[in-house]
Amino acid sequence: MPTDSPTPLASVANFTEGPFANLVSGYTTQAKSNLMLQATRACESACDRRLTPFTGLVETQRAEAMDVEDALDAYVPLDPTAQLGFSRAQSLGSTLLVRHFWVREFPARYPEMWSGAVTALSLARSYSGTQTVSPSTLQYEPDTGHVRFQLGTFVPPGTTIQVTYSGGYSTVPADLVQACQYMAASMAVKQLDPVDGRSGHDPDALRADALEMLAPYTRR
Repeated sequence: MPTDSPTPLASVANFTEGPFANLVSGYTTQAKSNLMLQATRACESACDRRLTPFTGLVETQRAEAMDVEDALDAYVPLDPTAQLGFSRAQSLGSTLLVRHFWVREFPARYPEMWSGAVTALSLARSYSGTQTVSPSTLQYEPDTGHVRFQLGTFVPPGTTIQVTYSGGYSTVPADLVQACQYMAASMAVKQLDPVDGRSGHDPDALRADALEMLAPYTRR
């Protein structure tokens, strides 16, 4: 299971140094921390993306098809590992091996601020057993989420791929910090003043501001 990181997009200090400080003046230290984490998760839900750093995220997907440029229709020089994998595929009557897949979480913007790594990967084939693949043999591109198998890795179409990886913004873009503050303010106003609006803040307008800032990060 993924670890629910306690690092929010915006810190309590970010939130209380600005015009929203009065909203949480009666909150305990723990309540303020909880609010910022809740606002972070609300931002992630709105975007349908993980944004704050995470570890141990496990995804399972089905290997499908392959790219034309990776087809081995012609004999080309192969290293020993690739030779063995290709020979094994031929012996089982399958020469179309999957070479690519994409993990779900990758940066929508500012990839230079994102850090990620594949930490484990296993294959469950519909025939010929299972296999653990060393992450060191994979080509992982954190900016796009693309993962390429080493040539010769035996991955027939239909194989179940289970990948464990980490990711998230190690440096949070400023617009995400602001969006989290707006989201937290909206949540605080609804908690403290849900009816008559005496706080002077409109929770719906604050949430709308947050969603506007999150729009470029929303999964398409």
